[in-house]
Amino acid sequence: MAAPYASEVSPEDIINGASTESLRLERQADAILAEDPRPSPLHVAVREDAAEARAWADRRVKKARDAIRDEPMRASLYALGIGVIIGLLAAR
Repeated sequence: MAAPYASEVSPEDIINGASTESLRLERQADAILAEDPRPSPLHVAVREDAAEARAWADRRVKKARDAIRDEPMRASLYALGIGVIIGLLAAR
């Protein structure tokens, strides 16, 4: 029967390897905390996300308005088609 491991691993090897990794992670965590010691409150984060969403929606609305101005017939036909589809689904 063959030995399961070719070389023996001592407990010191395991402890030293883990402590080195732990120290590295602790240093990284300390660096992150040093950049911004306090996280922003939830309401501030929500307001920032809402402002981003509003800006995205404004850009999309402007793009849609421009497309409708450029090709009003095409936009009207799309609207008619969508209305027919919704009407058919609602009639079911």
